Parts: sequence; C-alpha cells; structure tokens
Amino acid sequence: MDTLISKIDVDNIDMEEIKKQAEILRAGETVIFPTETVYGLGANALDEEAVSKIYKAKGRPSDNPLIVHIGDKKQVYNLVQSVTKEAEIVMDKFWPGPITIILNKKDIIPKRTSGGLDTVAIRMPSNKIANALIKEANIPIAAPSANISGRPSPTRAKHVYEEMNHRVSGIIMGNDCVYGLESTVLDLTGEIPTILRPGSITKEQLEKELGNVQLDAALEKKEDNIKAKAPGMKYTHYSPNAEVYIVSGEQTNVIDKINTLTEENNGKNLKTCVICLKCNEKQYIGKTICLGETLEDVASNLFDALIQADEEKCDIIYSESFTNEGIGCAIMNRLLKSAGYKIIGA
Repeated sequence: MDTLISKIDVDNIDMEEIKKQAEILRAGETVIFPTETVYGLGANALDEEAVSKIYKAKGRPSDNPLIVHIGDKKQVYNLVQSVTKEAEIVMDKFWPGPITIILNKKDIIPKRTSGGLDTVAIRMPSNKIANALIKEANIPIAAPSANISGRPSPTRAKHVYEEMNHRVSGIIMGNDCVYGLESTVLDLTGEIPTILRPGSITKEQLEKELGNVQLDAALEKKEDNIKAKAPGMKYTHYSPNAEVYIVSGEQTNVIDKINTLTEENNGKNLKTCVICLKCNEKQYIGKTICLGETLEDVASNLFDALIQADEEKCDIIYSESFTNEGIGCAIMNRLLKSAGYKIIGA
C-alpha cells in the first residue's frame, strides 16, 4: 500500500497537506494523525467498511470499541441518544482535551465502531493538527492508537512511520505528543460516573466537578475475558518485545533488587534495561532509560521508553513502581498491562 506522508508543524499548520489527508478520510481510507495524547489511526466513524480497515491495519480484534473524535462539541448531539448533565459538565470543563466520555449511541454509529456495544466513546482532541483534520474532513473520525495491536502506543512521528508505513493510506508526521498516555475514559451511562481507563484527567479532578466518581472494578483484574467497554480493557496492551517486570518496595530496596537481577541477567547473556526516575538513574548498573523528574514526565515518556528499549534489543526491562494517586493511577495501569501484571517485591 502506498502511504501519503505529510510533515506538519503544529505551530505552522500546512492546510494544503491537511486537505490532502482529509480527502483520504472522506474516501473511506485510513490516516494516522497526532493528538495531544498519542498518535491515532483514523477512519470515518460512520463508515463500517472504513472502520474495518483500522482493524486490519492494527491486527486488532473487532470486538474492541473505538473512540470517535470530533471537532466541535455540538457534534455529540448527533451521535448519542441524550447528553447527560454530567457529560455537559465534562465537555465544558475538559474539552478540548484528553478525556473521552461514553454515552448511549444513536444508530448512526455502526456496531463495528462501537465494538458491538450500544454505547459510543467520544472525545474532542486539543491538538491543533488533529482538530484541523477533523474539521476539514467534516466527519467524526474513529481512531485507536496508531500501533500494531498490543504494542506500546506511539507518541513520536518516527515510531509511527517505522511501524505503520505501507499499512495505512496516509500519515501526518507532526510534533511529539504532550501527555504520552491515552485519554481518560469516563462512562456516563450509569448512576455513578465510572473511569474505565485512567489518563491525564484524573479521578481527583473529575470528583471536583462531578462529586462521586468511581474506578471500574475491572481495572484491578488481570483477566481479559470481560466484554470490553472501552479501549485498553481487553487483551494484552502496551507490550514491547522484551519481558517487562515492575519492581515494587522501598526505593533503596528496589535499586538493590534491580541491580542484583541485572547482574544475574548479565551472567545469562541477557540484555537488561531499567526505566526509572532521573534522580535514581545513576544508581543502577547497566543500561537505563530516564523517564524524567515528575509523574507528568513519566506519563509523557513511558511508551517512548518501552519502544526505545526494543530499539536497544533489550531482553528484559525492569521498571520502578509509582504511586496510584493522581496521574500515577494511569501510569501504573499502563505499566501493569505492559508487564502482564508481573510484579517483583523488593
């Protein structure tokens, strides 16, 4: 498959390139584009045949729901049966931005887009390139992360190009993604707003606006045999080729444990990589990839670090553990899935 490549600067958007890519979307084909969270693999959300091409490009099971991206809040009313009071609050407070809301869908949304569910996940990205593309295409765009299913989500244009060139009809190579983790997914179809996937908009932020907000019980489970209500809830996710382990405990014990394990791996000719905070980087032996200084840095750099470890041909990755508070909840959610819930106590 020939892929049209458009290099676009978010601060100086080339509308001629946007128009070319928008035309590809209107023709029922697939286009990869940057958002503020991760790169998305998009197609016309209202066209079942076009949506099928997303699943084909990703190698993704078709019972996993997709997020529908819109360019104007008013479009929500055309896609769902009713907009709840809570949904209006979230839209007013956090859109455009990295949060997805789930509402009961109208029939205009194909089952292929909703993963067979009667609900639909919708968000309005704040990335200027994404927003320009959606508005120019003048259609809602279904878009999961732009990676082979199960792999780490791409946050840099070069990673998208290396993995997805010739698998899609168009790629917009823009700037690095700001947040680095996929959007928060909030189910608003029940009595209590429920987070199905944690992200950069945290439970604490949502509770300030909505009152009681709960985490879906499935977030605590390893099993993938549930009917996925949102992307990222089913099947293996975010996994590099290397084996990933989370090492948890007091920081000094974590460092000692990882260094011991690294020495053992060296004796077995296994290449080890440690992903860690900057303040701890020099205390590890062997290869390290710094995640930054803050939790926001960690969120932004996590997927890139996993991809980099693969580029370094590492056999085993050890990661420090992080708090479950605030954005740490989203970080640990992605790490646990990446590691297949393998935790080593220190």
